[in-house]
Amino acid sequence: MSPHTPVARYRAARRGALAFALTAAAWLAAAGGAAARSPYPAAAQRPPSAARLAQVARLRARAQARAASTHVPRRKRKPSPTLHGDALRALEAFEAMQRHYYVVGSGLYAGEPFSYLWPFSQAFAATVSMANVEGVPKIPGLGSKLAEEVHERLVGLNSYLDLNNSGASEGTFTSTLAAFDGEVAPPVGPGGPKYYDDNDWMGIELVRTYEFTHKAAALGSAEAIMAFEMAGWNEDPQLVCPGGIPFSNISQSTERNTVTNAPAAELALQLYRVTKEAQYLQFAEKAYNWVRTCLLQPNGLYADHIGNQGVIEKTYWSYNQGSMIGAAALLYEATGNANYLNEARSTAAAAQSYFSLQRLDEEIPFFASVYFRDLLYLGAVAHESWGTSLAQAYVNHAWEVRRLPGYVFEAGTPPSAQLLVQAAIVQVYALLASPPSTYF
Repeated sequence: MSPHTPVARYRAARRGALAFALTAAAWLAAAGGAAARSPYPAAAQRPPSAARLAQVARLRARAQARAASTHVPRRKRKPSPTLHGDALRALEAFEAMQRHYYVVGSGLYAGEPFSYLWPFSQAFAATVSMANVEGVPKIPGLGSKLAEEVHERLVGLNSYLDLNNSGASEGTFTSTLAAFDGEVAPPVGPGGPKYYDDNDWMGIELVRTYEFTHKAAALGSAEAIMAFEMAGWNEDPQLVCPGGIPFSNISQSTERNTVTNAPAAELALQLYRVTKEAQYLQFAEKAYNWVRTCLLQPNGLYADHIGNQGVIEKTYWSYNQGSMIGAAALLYEATGNANYLNEARSTAAAAQSYFSLQRLDEEIPFFASVYFRDLLYLGAVAHESWGTSLAQAYVNHAWEVRRLPGYVFEAGTPPSAQLLVQAAIVQVYALLASPPSTYF
Protein backbone atom coordinates (compact mmCIF):
# COMPACT_ATOMS: atom_id res chain seq x y z
CA MET A 1 0.00 0.00 0.00
CA SER A 2 1.32 3.42 -0.90
CA PRO A 3 2.22 5.58 2.12
CA HIS A 4 0.32 8.45 0.47
CA THR A 5 -3.13 6.84 0.25
CA PRO A 6 -5.83 7.94 2.75
CA VAL A 7 -5.88 4.51 4.38
CA ALA A 8 -2.09 4.47 4.74
CA ARG A 9 -2.06 7.94 6.27
CA TYR A 10 -4.87 7.00 8.63
CA ARG A 11 -3.14 3.80 9.70
CA ALA A 12 0.18 5.60 10.15
CA ALA A 13 -1.47 8.14 12.43
CA ARG A 14 -3.04 5.38 14.47
CA ARG A 15 0.18 3.40 14.73
CA GLY A 16 1.84 6.49 16.11
CA ALA A 17 -0.97 6.98 18.58
CA LEU A 18 -0.81 3.35 19.64
CA ALA A 19 2.82 3.82 20.72
CA PHE A 20 1.21 4.88 23.99
CA ALA A 21 -0.59 1.55 24.35
CA LEU A 22 0.77 -1.24 26.54
CA THR A 23 -0.79 -4.47 27.73
CA ALA A 24 -3.68 -3.97 30.20
CA ALA A 25 -4.11 -6.11 33.27
CA ALA A 26 -7.88 -6.66 33.11
CA TRP A 27 -10.95 -6.05 31.04
CA LEU A 28 -14.60 -5.63 31.97
CA ALA A 29 -16.91 -6.47 29.12
CA ALA A 30 -20.33 -7.46 30.34
CA ALA A 31 -23.29 -5.06 30.40
CA GLY A 32 -23.71 -3.37 33.75
CA GLY A 33 -20.01 -3.60 34.53
CA ALA A 34 -19.78 -7.20 35.63
CA ALA A 35 -16.42 -8.87 35.16
CA ALA A 36 -16.33 -11.21 32.18
CA ARG A 37 -13.86 -13.29 30.24
CA SER A 38 -13.22 -12.60 26.61
CA PRO A 39 -15.91 -14.09 24.31
CA TYR A 40 -13.17 -15.25 21.94
CA PRO A 41 -12.75 -19.05 22.15
CA ALA A 42 -9.28 -20.50 21.83
CA ALA A 43 -10.44 -22.95 19.16
CA ALA A 44 -11.83 -20.31 16.78
CA GLN A 45 -10.49 -20.63 13.25
CA ARG A 46 -10.61 -18.80 9.96
CA PRO A 47 -13.75 -19.71 7.99
CA PRO A 48 -13.76 -22.41 5.32
CA SER A 49 -13.94 -21.42 1.68
CA ALA A 50 -17.73 -21.76 1.56
CA ALA A 51 -19.71 -18.63 2.48
CA ARG A 52 -21.17 -18.51 5.97
CA LEU A 53 -24.49 -17.53 4.50
CA ALA A 54 -24.62 -20.87 2.70
CA GLN A 55 -26.65 -21.75 5.77
CA VAL A 56 -29.29 -19.43 4.39
CA ALA A 57 -29.59 -21.58 1.28
CA ARG A 58 -30.06 -24.69 3.41
CA LEU A 59 -32.69 -22.97 5.52
CA ARG A 60 -34.41 -21.80 2.35
CA ALA A 61 -34.39 -25.33 0.91
CA ARG A 62 -35.88 -26.77 4.09
CA ALA A 63 -38.60 -24.11 4.16
CA GLN A 64 -39.43 -24.76 0.53
CA ALA A 65 -39.59 -28.52 1.16
CA ARG A 66 -41.95 -28.00 4.07
CA ALA A 67 -44.12 -25.69 2.02
CA ALA A 68 -44.25 -28.19 -0.84
CA SER A 69 -45.27 -31.03 1.46
CA THR A 70 -48.28 -29.11 2.76
CA HIS A 71 -49.72 -28.05 -0.59
CA VAL A 72 -53.06 -29.37 -1.76
CA PRO A 73 -52.44 -31.96 -4.55
CA ARG A 74 -52.39 -30.57 -8.08
CA ARG A 75 -52.41 -26.93 -6.82
CA LYS A 76 -49.73 -24.91 -8.55
CA ARG A 77 -47.04 -23.89 -6.09
CA LYS A 78 -46.00 -20.25 -6.12
CA PRO A 79 -42.35 -19.64 -7.03
CA SER A 80 -40.07 -18.86 -4.11
CA PRO A 81 -39.26 -15.15 -3.83
CA THR A 82 -35.72 -14.10 -4.64
CA LEU A 83 -33.62 -10.96 -4.45
CA HIS A 84 -32.76 -9.03 -7.60
CA GLY A 85 -30.60 -6.11 -8.70
CA ASP A 86 -28.92 -4.07 -5.98
CA ALA A 87 -30.36 -6.26 -3.22
CA LEU A 88 -28.90 -9.42 -4.74
CA ARG A 89 -25.50 -7.80 -5.30
CA ALA A 90 -25.52 -6.53 -1.72
CA LEU A 91 -26.11 -10.08 -0.48
CA GLU A 92 -23.39 -11.53 -2.72
CA ALA A 93 -20.88 -8.94 -1.48
CA PHE A 94 -21.97 -9.52 2.13
CA GLU A 95 -21.49 -13.27 1.82
CA ALA A 96 -18.01 -12.64 0.41
CA MET A 97 -17.23 -10.34 3.34
CA GLN A 98 -18.15 -13.09 5.78
CA ARG A 99 -16.32 -15.75 3.79
CA HIS A 100 -13.02 -13.90 3.47
CA TYR A 101 -12.75 -11.76 6.61
CA TYR A 102 -14.89 -13.18 9.42
CA VAL A 103 -13.14 -15.22 12.13
CA VAL A 104 -15.54 -18.04 12.92
CA GLY A 105 -16.49 -18.39 16.58
CA SER A 106 -15.20 -14.98 17.65
CA GLY A 107 -17.61 -12.33 16.46
CA LEU A 108 -14.52 -10.56 15.08
CA TYR A 109 -12.91 -9.95 11.70
CA ALA A 110 -9.36 -10.72 10.68
CA GLY A 111 -6.71 -8.03 11.00
CA GLU A 112 -3.56 -7.86 13.14
CA PRO A 113 -4.75 -10.44 14.23
CA PHE A 114 -8.17 -8.79 14.50
CA SER A 115 -9.40 -5.72 12.68
CA TYR A 116 -9.28 -2.23 14.10
CA LEU A 117 -12.60 -0.87 15.38
CA TRP A 118 -12.86 1.35 12.28
CA PRO A 119 -13.32 -1.48 9.72
CA PHE A 120 -15.28 -3.51 12.28
CA SER A 121 -17.74 -0.62 12.60
CA GLN A 122 -18.28 -0.69 8.86
CA ALA A 123 -18.80 -4.46 8.80
CA PHE A 124 -21.36 -3.84 11.55
CA ALA A 125 -22.98 -1.13 9.39
CA ALA A 126 -23.04 -3.49 6.41
CA THR A 127 -24.78 -6.15 8.50
CA VAL A 128 -27.46 -3.77 9.78
CA SER A 129 -27.97 -2.38 6.27
CA MET A 130 -28.38 -5.89 4.86
CA ALA A 131 -31.00 -6.68 7.51
CA ASN A 132 -32.99 -3.63 6.34
CA VAL A 133 -32.93 -4.45 2.62
CA GLU A 134 -36.42 -4.57 1.15
CA GLY A 135 -37.48 -8.09 0.28
CA VAL A 136 -35.22 -9.81 2.83
CA PRO A 137 -38.11 -10.85 5.15
CA LYS A 138 -39.78 -12.66 2.24
CA ILE A 139 -36.80 -14.95 1.59
CA PRO A 140 -37.17 -18.13 3.65
CA GLY A 141 -34.53 -18.17 6.38
CA LEU A 142 -32.69 -15.04 5.28
CA GLY A 143 -34.31 -12.56 7.65
CA SER A 144 -33.66 -14.76 10.68
CA LYS A 145 -30.09 -15.44 9.55
CA LEU A 146 -29.32 -11.74 9.21
CA ALA A 147 -30.87 -11.12 12.63
CA GLU A 148 -28.39 -13.70 13.97
CA GLU A 149 -25.58 -11.87 12.18
CA VAL A 150 -26.55 -8.61 13.87
CA HIS A 151 -26.39 -10.40 17.22
CA GLU A 152 -22.93 -11.77 16.38
CA ARG A 153 -21.71 -8.26 15.60
CA LEU A 154 -22.88 -7.18 19.06
CA VAL A 155 -20.90 -10.04 20.60
CA GLY A 156 -17.82 -9.04 18.63
CA LEU A 157 -18.22 -5.39 19.58
CA ASN A 158 -17.87 -6.27 23.26
CA SER A 159 -14.29 -7.31 22.53
CA TYR A 160 -13.43 -3.63 21.98
CA LEU A 161 -15.16 -2.40 25.13
CA ASP A 162 -13.03 -0.56 27.70
CA LEU A 163 -14.96 0.76 30.65
CA ASN A 164 -12.52 3.40 31.85
CA ASN A 165 -8.97 3.36 30.38
CA SER A 166 -7.67 3.44 33.97
CA GLY A 167 -6.09 0.88 36.24
CA ALA A 168 -3.82 -0.35 33.45
CA SER A 169 -0.74 1.01 31.73
CA GLU A 170 -2.39 1.58 28.34
CA GLY A 171 -1.33 5.22 28.06
CA THR A 172 -2.35 8.70 29.20
CA PHE A 173 -5.87 9.69 28.24
CA THR A 174 -8.11 12.71 28.71
CA SER A 175 -11.24 10.59 29.16
CA THR A 176 -11.82 7.50 31.27
CA LEU A 177 -15.47 7.05 30.29
CA ALA A 178 -16.65 3.74 28.89
CA ALA A 179 -16.36 3.45 25.11
CA PHE A 180 -14.68 1.26 22.50
CA ASP A 181 -10.92 1.11 22.01
CA GLY A 182 -9.42 1.48 18.56
CA GLU A 183 -8.12 -2.09 18.84
CA VAL A 184 -9.50 -5.16 20.59
CA ALA A 185 -9.27 -4.54 24.32
CA PRO A 186 -7.27 -6.62 26.80
CA PRO A 187 -6.86 -9.48 27.43
CA VAL A 188 -7.32 -10.44 23.77
CA GLY A 189 -5.80 -7.31 22.24
CA PRO A 190 -3.68 -4.30 23.26
CA GLY A 191 -6.54 -1.84 23.74
CA GLY A 192 -5.30 1.74 23.93
CA PRO A 193 -6.78 4.99 22.62
CA LYS A 194 -10.44 5.52 21.91
CA TYR A 195 -11.09 7.33 18.63
CA TYR A 196 -14.07 9.64 18.70
CA ASP A 197 -15.01 9.10 15.05
CA ASP A 198 -14.93 5.31 15.38
CA ASN A 199 -17.20 5.55 18.39
CA ASP A 200 -19.49 7.87 16.43
CA TRP A 201 -19.87 5.25 13.71
CA MET A 202 -20.57 2.56 16.29
CA GLY A 203 -23.11 4.70 18.11
CA ILE A 204 -25.00 5.38 14.89
CA GLU A 205 -25.17 1.64 14.17
CA LEU A 206 -26.22 0.80 17.72
CA VAL A 207 -29.24 3.10 17.40
CA ARG A 208 -30.10 1.45 14.09
CA THR A 209 -29.70 -1.92 15.82
CA TYR A 210 -32.04 -0.79 18.59
CA GLU A 211 -34.65 0.22 16.03
CA PHE A 212 -34.23 -3.14 14.29
CA THR A 213 -34.13 -5.40 17.37
CA HIS A 214 -35.76 -3.23 20.09
CA LYS A 215 -33.03 -4.39 22.48
CA ALA A 216 -32.60 -1.84 25.25
CA ALA A 217 -28.92 -2.79 25.67
CA ALA A 218 -28.13 -1.45 22.18
CA LEU A 219 -29.73 1.88 23.02
CA GLY A 220 -27.92 2.00 26.35
CA SER A 221 -24.58 1.42 24.63
CA ALA A 222 -25.33 4.21 22.15
CA GLU A 223 -26.11 6.59 25.01
CA ALA A 224 -22.87 5.62 26.74
CA ILE A 225 -20.97 6.48 23.56
CA MET A 226 -22.80 9.80 23.40
CA ALA A 227 -21.67 10.58 26.95
CA PHE A 228 -18.08 9.84 25.88
CA GLU A 229 -18.45 12.15 22.87
CA MET A 230 -19.98 14.99 24.84
CA ALA A 231 -17.28 14.76 27.51
CA GLY A 232 -14.65 15.10 24.78
CA TRP A 233 -15.76 18.61 23.84
CA ASN A 234 -12.69 20.85 24.13
CA GLU A 235 -13.27 24.52 24.94
CA ASP A 236 -9.69 25.30 25.94
CA PRO A 237 -9.46 29.09 25.41
CA GLN A 238 -5.86 28.75 24.23
CA LEU A 239 -7.07 26.91 21.12
CA VAL A 240 -7.90 28.73 17.92
CA CYS A 241 -11.65 28.34 17.47
CA PRO A 242 -12.30 26.75 20.89
CA GLY A 243 -14.74 23.89 20.98
CA GLY A 244 -15.15 20.70 19.02
CA ILE A 245 -14.34 17.04 19.68
CA PRO A 246 -10.72 15.94 19.11
CA PHE A 247 -9.52 12.96 17.10
CA SER A 248 -8.89 10.69 20.08
CA ASN A 249 -8.74 10.67 23.87
CA ILE A 250 -4.93 10.70 23.88
CA SER A 251 -3.80 13.61 26.06
CA GLN A 252 -1.76 15.17 23.24
CA SER A 253 -4.68 15.10 20.78
CA THR A 254 -5.99 18.62 20.10
CA GLU A 255 -6.76 18.27 16.40
CA ARG A 256 -10.52 18.74 15.96
CA ASN A 257 -12.15 17.25 12.89
CA THR A 258 -15.27 17.45 10.81
CA VAL A 259 -15.46 13.66 11.08
CA THR A 260 -15.43 13.68 14.88
CA ASN A 261 -18.11 16.36 15.22
CA ALA A 262 -20.62 15.95 12.37
CA PRO A 263 -21.26 12.22 13.00
CA ALA A 264 -21.50 13.00 16.73
CA ALA A 265 -24.27 15.46 15.86
CA GLU A 266 -25.98 12.73 13.81
CA LEU A 267 -25.77 10.29 16.71
CA ALA A 268 -27.13 12.89 19.13
CA LEU A 269 -30.08 13.52 16.80
CA GLN A 270 -30.83 9.81 16.52
CA LEU A 271 -30.89 9.63 20.31
CA TYR A 272 -33.05 12.75 20.54
CA ARG A 273 -35.57 11.19 18.17
CA VAL A 274 -35.74 8.04 20.31
CA THR A 275 -35.49 9.50 23.84
CA LYS A 276 -36.68 13.13 23.42
CA GLU A 277 -33.84 14.17 25.76
CA ALA A 278 -33.22 17.88 25.11
CA GLN A 279 -29.51 17.61 25.90
CA TYR A 280 -28.97 15.57 22.74
CA LEU A 281 -30.59 18.16 20.48
CA GLN A 282 -28.64 20.95 22.18
CA PHE A 283 -25.35 19.14 21.72
CA ALA A 284 -26.14 18.33 18.07
CA GLU A 285 -26.76 21.99 17.31
CA LYS A 286 -23.57 22.99 19.12
CA ALA A 287 -21.40 20.46 17.27
CA TYR A 288 -22.95 21.21 13.88
CA ASN A 289 -22.58 24.98 14.30
CA TRP A 290 -18.96 24.61 15.46
CA VAL A 291 -18.05 22.80 12.24
CA ARG A 292 -19.82 25.46 10.14
CA THR A 293 -18.04 28.23 12.03
CA CYS A 294 -14.54 26.73 12.08
CA LEU A 295 -14.23 24.48 9.02
CA LEU A 296 -16.65 25.69 6.31
CA GLN A 297 -14.67 27.05 3.35
CA PRO A 298 -15.66 29.73 0.80
CA ASN A 299 -16.39 27.08 -1.85
CA GLY A 300 -19.15 25.63 0.33
CA LEU A 301 -17.19 22.51 1.33
CA TYR A 302 -15.86 21.51 4.74
CA ALA A 303 -12.16 21.19 5.49
CA ASP A 304 -10.83 18.09 7.22
CA HIS A 305 -9.65 19.51 10.54
CA ILE A 306 -8.14 22.38 12.48
CA GLY A 307 -4.87 21.88 14.36
CA ASN A 308 -3.91 23.16 17.80
CA GLN A 309 -2.14 26.16 16.22
CA GLY A 310 -5.20 27.04 14.17
CA VAL A 311 -3.85 25.64 10.88
CA ILE A 312 -6.72 24.28 8.81
CA GLU A 313 -6.17 21.14 6.74
CA LYS A 314 -8.21 21.99 3.66
CA THR A 315 -8.30 18.57 2.03
CA TYR A 316 -11.86 17.81 0.96
CA TRP A 317 -13.21 14.33 1.59
CA SER A 318 -16.65 13.21 0.53
CA TYR A 319 -17.54 11.73 3.91
CA ASN A 320 -17.03 15.07 5.66
CA GLN A 321 -19.51 16.73 3.32
CA GLY A 322 -21.88 13.81 3.70
CA SER A 323 -21.84 13.89 7.50
CA MET A 324 -22.68 17.59 7.54
CA ILE A 325 -25.44 17.04 4.98
CA GLY A 326 -26.90 14.30 7.16
CA ALA A 327 -26.58 16.32 10.37
CA ALA A 328 -28.39 19.28 8.76
CA ALA A 329 -31.17 17.04 7.40
CA LEU A 330 -31.64 15.43 10.82
CA LEU A 331 -31.64 18.86 12.50
CA TYR A 332 -34.36 19.99 10.11
CA GLU A 333 -36.44 16.95 11.02
CA ALA A 334 -35.90 17.54 14.75
CA THR A 335 -36.59 21.28 14.77
CA GLY A 336 -38.59 22.15 11.64
CA ASN A 337 -36.12 24.99 11.07
CA ALA A 338 -35.91 25.43 7.29
CA ASN A 339 -32.47 27.04 7.58
CA TYR A 340 -31.02 23.61 8.31
CA LEU A 341 -32.65 22.14 5.21
CA ASN A 342 -31.32 24.98 3.08
CA GLU A 343 -27.82 24.47 4.49
CA ALA A 344 -28.02 20.75 3.71
CA ARG A 345 -29.06 21.54 0.13
CA SER A 346 -26.25 24.08 -0.22
CA THR A 347 -23.63 21.59 0.99
CA ALA A 348 -25.07 18.87 -1.23
CA ALA A 349 -24.94 21.14 -4.29
CA ALA A 350 -21.32 22.11 -3.60
CA ALA A 351 -20.35 18.50 -2.99
CA GLN A 352 -22.00 17.20 -6.15
CA SER A 353 -20.19 19.86 -8.17
CA TYR A 354 -16.86 18.83 -6.69
CA PHE A 355 -17.14 15.06 -6.30
CA SER A 356 -17.38 13.56 -9.76
CA LEU A 357 -17.55 9.80 -10.19
CA GLN A 358 -13.83 9.83 -10.99
CA ARG A 359 -12.96 11.77 -7.84
CA LEU A 360 -15.09 9.48 -5.69
CA ASP A 361 -13.41 6.45 -7.24
CA GLU A 362 -10.03 7.84 -6.18
CA GLU A 363 -11.10 7.86 -2.52
CA ILE A 364 -11.45 4.75 -0.37
CA PRO A 365 -15.01 3.37 -0.73
CA PHE A 366 -15.72 3.97 2.96
CA PHE A 367 -15.77 7.71 2.29
CA ALA A 368 -18.23 7.27 -0.57
CA SER A 369 -20.50 4.99 1.48
CA VAL A 370 -20.91 7.68 4.15
CA TYR A 371 -21.41 10.37 1.51
CA PHE A 372 -24.12 8.45 -0.33
CA ARG A 373 -25.98 7.49 2.82
CA ASP A 374 -26.28 11.14 3.85
CA LEU A 375 -27.00 12.42 0.36
CA LEU A 376 -29.76 9.86 -0.20
CA TYR A 377 -31.19 10.61 3.23
CA LEU A 378 -31.41 14.31 2.36
CA GLY A 379 -33.28 13.35 -0.79
CA ALA A 380 -35.84 11.45 1.25
CA VAL A 381 -36.26 14.25 3.81
CA ALA A 382 -36.56 16.98 1.17
CA HIS A 383 -38.57 14.85 -1.28
CA GLU A 384 -35.97 15.62 -3.90
CA SER A 385 -33.49 13.65 -5.98
CA TRP A 386 -30.04 13.81 -4.42
CA GLY A 387 -27.33 11.36 -5.36
CA THR A 388 -29.33 8.30 -6.42
CA SER A 389 -28.05 8.13 -9.98
CA LEU A 390 -24.47 8.89 -8.88
CA ALA A 391 -24.57 6.20 -6.18
CA GLN A 392 -25.88 3.70 -8.72
CA ALA A 393 -23.18 4.66 -11.21
CA TYR A 394 -20.56 4.30 -8.45
CA VAL A 395 -21.46 0.73 -7.53
CA ASN A 396 -21.99 -0.23 -11.19
CA HIS A 397 -18.45 0.98 -11.86
CA ALA A 398 -17.17 -0.94 -8.83
CA TRP A 399 -18.90 -4.08 -10.10
CA GLU A 400 -17.18 -3.79 -13.46
CA VAL A 401 -13.76 -2.54 -12.39
CA ARG A 402 -13.20 -3.31 -8.68
CA ARG A 403 -14.70 -6.80 -8.43
CA LEU A 404 -12.47 -9.87 -8.13
CA PRO A 405 -13.63 -13.50 -8.43
CA GLY A 406 -15.96 -14.50 -5.62
CA TYR A 407 -17.53 -11.02 -5.28
CA VAL A 408 -14.53 -9.58 -3.46
CA PHE A 409 -13.82 -5.90 -4.12
CA GLU A 410 -10.52 -4.06 -4.15
CA ALA A 411 -9.56 -0.40 -4.06
CA GLY A 412 -6.59 1.86 -3.32
CA THR A 413 -3.20 2.46 -4.91
CA PRO A 414 -2.09 -0.19 -5.57
CA PRO A 415 -5.50 -1.91 -5.41
CA SER A 416 -6.00 -4.29 -2.52
CA ALA A 417 -8.90 -6.24 -1.05
CA GLN A 418 -9.66 -5.43 2.57
CA LEU A 419 -12.56 -5.48 5.00
CA LEU A 420 -13.09 -1.72 4.93
CA VAL A 421 -13.49 -1.79 1.14
CA GLN A 422 -15.83 -4.79 1.12
CA ALA A 423 -18.07 -3.44 3.88
CA ALA A 424 -18.43 -0.12 2.09
CA ILE A 425 -19.53 -1.74 -1.18
CA VAL A 426 -22.07 -3.87 0.70
CA GLN A 427 -23.45 -0.74 2.31
CA VAL A 428 -23.94 1.26 -0.87
CA TYR A 429 -25.72 -1.61 -2.60
CA ALA A 430 -27.84 -2.25 0.50
CA LEU A 431 -28.75 1.43 0.90
CA LEU A 432 -29.95 1.59 -2.69
CA ALA A 433 -32.21 -1.37 -1.92
CA SER A 434 -33.50 -0.09 1.46
CA PRO A 435 -35.97 2.57 2.60
CA PRO A 436 -34.09 5.75 3.68
CA SER A 437 -36.06 5.69 6.95
CA THR A 438 -33.69 2.88 8.04
CA TYR A 439 -30.48 4.84 7.38
CA PHE A 440 -30.36 6.55 10.80
